[in-house]
Amino acid sequence: MLISFEWLKSLVPLTVGVDEFARRMMLAGFNHESTTPVGDDFAVDLEITSNRPDCLGHVGLAREAAVLFGSELKLPAAAPQLKASQQGAAKVGDRVAGKVADWASVRIEAPELCSRFTARVIRGVKIKSSPAWLVKRLTAIGQPAINNVVDITNYVLMECGQPLHAYDLAHVRGGQIIVRSARPGEKFAAINHKTYDLAAGTCVIADAERAVGLGGVMGGVDSEVSPSTVDLLIEAADFDPLSIRNTARKLGLRSDSSYRFERGVDREGVDWASRRCCELILELAGGELAEGVIDVGSPRSSRPPITLRVSQLKRILGIEIPADEVRRILYALGCQEADAPAELPSDAETIAAIQVAVAGIHEELGVSSIGIAGGAAMAVATLEASISVVPPSWRRDLEREIDLVEEAARIYGYDAIPEDVSVPMAASARTDEDRVLAKIRHVLTACGFDEALTISVVDDQLSSAFSPWTAEAPLALQMPILERADRLRRSLVPSLLKARRENEAVGNRTIELFETANVYLPHSNDFSQASGQLPQASGLPQEELMLGLTSGRDFFAVKGAIEEMLVALNPAAQLEVRPAQADELLAAGRGCELVVGGQTIGLLGEVSAAGLKRFGLRGKTVVAELKIGPLVRAAVLVPRYTPLVPFPAIDRDINLVVDESVRWSDIASEARSAGGALIESLDLKNVYRDKEKLGPGKKSLLITLVIRSPERTLTSGEADAIRERITTACTTKHGAQLRT
Repeated sequence: MLISFEWLKSLVPLTVGVDEFARRMMLAGFNHESTTPVGDDFAVDLEITSNRPDCLGHVGLAREAAVLFGSELKLPAAAPQLKASQQGAAKVGDRVAGKVADWASVRIEAPELCSRFTARVIRGVKIKSSPAWLVKRLTAIGQPAINNVVDITNYVLMECGQPLHAYDLAHVRGGQIIVRSARPGEKFAAINHKTYDLAAGTCVIADAERAVGLGGVMGGVDSEVSPSTVDLLIEAADFDPLSIRNTARKLGLRSDSSYRFERGVDREGVDWASRRCCELILELAGGELAEGVIDVGSPRSSRPPITLRVSQLKRILGIEIPADEVRRILYALGCQEADAPAELPSDAETIAAIQVAVAGIHEELGVSSIGIAGGAAMAVATLEASISVVPPSWRRDLEREIDLVEEAARIYGYDAIPEDVSVPMAASARTDEDRVLAKIRHVLTACGFDEALTISVVDDQLSSAFSPWTAEAPLALQMPILERADRLRRSLVPSLLKARRENEAVGNRTIELFETANVYLPHSNDFSQASGQLPQASGLPQEELMLGLTSGRDFFAVKGAIEEMLVALNPAAQLEVRPAQADELLAAGRGCELVVGGQTIGLLGEVSAAGLKRFGLRGKTVVAELKIGPLVRAAVLVPRYTPLVPFPAIDRDINLVVDESVRWSDIASEARSAGGALIESLDLKNVYRDKEKLGPGKKSLLITLVIRSPERTLTSGEADAIRERITTACTTKHGAQLRT
């Protein structure tokens, strides 16, 4: 946020220069972006975090500076004066303003969109250019000067952070202000001279006939202040942050007002801003203020007190801050001392009660009661070593004890905390899911994959490209986060293929990617073709954590990486493959389901020619997607020692001729079963097809066995016997023939 240093000094007298001011504010949590000379002033750009909307105005930052530099905050009076001619209720219709209710009325029909709305009326203003001092301050922070009334609303906005709007009362039909939700098909002409189609739920400020403002975002062209304006209606309100954010994003309308309403304004400061605005208008534009204010909305609720135990400062920060200094800091920030409960006993009563209790305990234990009074007094002192305060209305971020600890440290100075201070910490354990994800990342990066990070919302084209886990329509967002990206994805694969295409486009040759992220699987959809609305899921979706992969290597290389990952998670786990259902994205006969322990955990396959064309890919691509949940449940996370086998292994090759329909997974399963515990590994080395040598519909599988015993050295005859058992089993079960 840009602030004028001279403007700030009018609110809090500072004896330091702009550089020291920026440095101290930065140490207090407001990052200093830049300082730019503007004439005899300085425009200071400070970063305001989203939890500090109270500092989106000069008053808020002046309040912080007053605490940091020990200066006095000087707020304007904000006290607009009625003219003497108004005393005694003038008649409606003459130039005297009279009462505000004579000229306007306010009704809130959508309290969920607007919790408070105030209106004041000023009659007989003169629209002209703003004085030099006002133009200078606005120019210093990049605000253009328009006319005195509009400039004043912008000035007060930048002064206190509360947006305001001035309506030409002559164009507010019926003098009525109605805060409501937009009607179906309603259009709105904004002051930027553009017309917008309003969606349901949009907060509209309307008069008796049509919309005259877009609540919290922008005013309407029909009621804007112009050189012919004579009478004003001044709006100051509190709108729902989520509603304002949705409206601003939907319509692409960003304004200083919407920026502040999105983060929340001080509801108690609404009337102060209205009075301040009217005070300046009467001073710079003349006119007469109607008596009273229209203030409608729900009652303001009081905030509960927060108790800070002084001992927590030492425990958390590692340094002691005197209790009196903590009180000074909190009170200077606007916190008020919490009222003590009426039933709280006095110190004497508390000491007496503790004495009686301790004496009774000592009597039962048969020990001396010497020092009871002193011990009781120390107990009371311990109970009193706390500070209870009620946070100010503008500090919505102060809710817990730790928030007060942070405030004390921030103002006392983070630089006052030594770097080598000892802060006790308790070790925390990672969840099983975190440990499994760490192992997955370790194995896949070792296999040559790079981790990708893609967004969870996709457009309709990506959403419909691949959805192996559900046939339900995806959940649709009312407002896209990115252009046309309004579907919550049901698979990671399309996003990874898009990332692959973008890497190919910039000439990357090695593109091995994986991602771990949630997909969103709707339970059921209610879709009306007649309504033309996007499908909306009934109930919350099932969020499933997935692992997605895309590779330019062949099917077996990716399968091998997945097998290595499973071995790292559970050495006893066996990966099985089963034929996958036909899918347009995967090549026919080149896709399979991945099964562990009888449960399908994922899919693996080669992208079809149509799939490559759809995503604009140039070369062969293999994809896989696995559920993380079953992997977490199957993982063995306790490290186990396995002694190295000192005896040599024996390799044996088997070349089996089988029908084309026989799958390698079936042969591998049969071989492991027949070979028994002495089979250390089983690898498919080659697949050979030749109609003339093998016959039509036949293929040859070259298998390498690694045979080893953990107890002794095997003989060549024992290895040959194992190979014969495997050959016989495959011949009996799958009609295999040994190729010679």
